Amino acid sequence: MKRVGVLFLGALPVIAAGVYLAVPDDSAGSADTASSASSSSPATARSARDDAKDRAEEEREADDALIADLPPGLAAPAKKELAQQLVSSAENSTTKWRTAYGSIEDVGDGDGDGYTAGIIGFCTGTHDLLMLVERYSEAHPDNGLAKYLPALRKVDGSDSHEGLDPGFTAAWRAEAEVPAFREAQEAERDRVYFEPAVRLAKLDGLGTLGQFVYYDAMVFHGPDTDAEGFYGLRERAMAEAKTPGQGGSEKAYLETFLDVRKQAMQAKRPGIDTSRVDTAQRRFLAAGNMELETPLVWEMYGDTYRVP
Repeated sequence: MKRVGVLFLGALPVIAAGVYLAVPDDSAGSADTASSASSSSPATARSARDDAKDRAEEEREADDALIADLPPGLAAPAKKELAQQLVSSAENSTTKWRTAYGSIEDVGDGDGDGYTAGIIGFCTGTHDLLMLVERYSEAHPDNGLAKYLPALRKVDGSDSHEGLDPGFTAAWRAEAEVPAFREAQEAERDRVYFEPAVRLAKLDGLGTLGQFVYYDAMVFHGPDTDAEGFYGLRERAMAEAKTPGQGGSEKAYLETFLDVRKQAMQAKRPGIDTSRVDTAQRRFLAAGNMELETPLVWEMYGDTYRVP
């Protein structure tokens, strides 16, 4: 369901991502000079890359300062808990998200996900589960999942179970009883999905609801730059509507983003239930609940959920 191995731009807005890749023009700014630079010595090229990196770091520091002056929004403890409940109602059909550390199954949806597991739906076929186990094994090399790392690397990018059956699911459930692995799942969820989504939403001028809209989209579509990934969806939405940070209407932009997201969901899986957009996020938006104030009532796949 989510692919995170293409370009990890989690903490970096796409609109600024080019700063890391582009070589700044020289003071003359001429095409001839640029052409000469491209064929110059390795030291010159290295210096240009270093300059680009320095500029990017300066921009990130400026962004950090901007975010530090903003309200916590979805990052406030109570709102973050609410966000996990909302996502869990879609991912695990319960708001009790902490019951899902040990969940693992192959849902067989044809998306190449393989096994989907844990609190955010880490997948053996989409790289995020592999990253989780690799990082966890660095800190805890004797864990019960470490022996499956060769197989996880081999099946990454496919729905294959080769080398995982029959013991991997039992090993996952057993490891999920270990507090350190539960902490690792939460840390990886935050690192890959929650923190990048909230950061970028704040830079786009979005309030708490908009931050959740980005987070849920990041979870479902993955932090990719392709057309189906989160960053691709954001670029498409921005082509149709201005973000509040660009002087646009927050409600209008979010309506556009949800339209784009729903189209992408339906294009990828015709007939998919789009409850997480239609009877949750659109409901909050229509009510003008831009700060996700409780109580909240929403529907997911025909079930009604309430948070007082």
